[in-house]
Amino acid sequence: MTAPAATPGALAGLKVLDLSRVLAGPWCTQILADLGADVIKIERPGVGDDTRGWGPPFLKDADGSDTHQATYFTACNRNKRSVTIDMATPDGQALLKRMAAESDILVENFKTGGLKQYGLDHESLRAANPRLIYCSVTGFGHDGPHAMRAGYDLMIQATTGMMSITGRPDDVPGGGPLRVGVALTDLFTGVYASTAILAVTTTVRADEVPIVNGEHWTKSSEQVKKAYLVGVANILQIEAAYQGPNPPSDAQSLVPMAAKGLRGHTLDSVRSAVDSFYAAHPERLQRPVVEVIWYEVVVPGSAKAAAK
Repeated sequence: MTAPAATPGALAGLKVLDLSRVLAGPWCTQILADLGADVIKIERPGVGDDTRGWGPPFLKDADGSDTHQATYFTACNRNKRSVTIDMATPDGQALLKRMAAESDILVENFKTGGLKQYGLDHESLRAANPRLIYCSVTGFGHDGPHAMRAGYDLMIQATTGMMSITGRPDDVPGGGPLRVGVALTDLFTGVYASTAILAVTTTVRADEVPIVNGEHWTKSSEQVKKAYLVGVANILQIEAAYQGPNPPSDAQSLVPMAAKGLRGHTLDSVRSAVDSFYAAHPERLQRPVVEVIWYEVVVPGSAKAAAK
């Protein structure tokens, strides 16, 4: 009995040249790969993507021993093909230009102007492939006062105010701004970038009209962070003079909507945002409503594991 043939993904037939590394760009191209696009990831000779070494944990070989491949890398580079090319050499640049000429989409997350020295910027590549959809993922965009700065998730969380609304109030032990536990800025940037690319490809396919001059999309982490701060960003724009203490991880427009006792056994202030629920059951305002079971993950080989 033979297994049924895999159904082609929605983006089958599209070729993506992935010049990105670490997380935001690779997350974008992984989404495209999951949807069926043929993604070719370009890595540095000898070392590969930075995240290949971001362990432990590492993948295991057939004998159960650690390899040199971090699981972090596999989490954001699924369904891609990979090749190493030295873009600092003339031969490498020529090869990448030929690949770009045959691609539908290119994604990169170099610093502003970083690819121009190699002739791999949008203006250089569009001459050979006017239909190329070119997506640049940056920290602060290609213009403005911070355009030349590198963008890191921690930096964006701090500068856009995400850390100021995460954690506990300033006046309690352990209070103050707190980083979100995962690289949320990078992940959302990847999602927004892939959405922008999909918008272009959908339009092209639906109209069956080629893109004459190509498209150059720029998605900055700073823009993305401001977008998913949602109502909080609006509050800060309207109440620009607000200089209060760091708030806890509470809803800014709903009361009660808070988190307390996070290291106890109950969350005694996490409550529904639906006013009608508590209007009908006011007695529940003073009762614990969520039971919390805490799990601790200890990475083998870490300092915490050694302490145990």
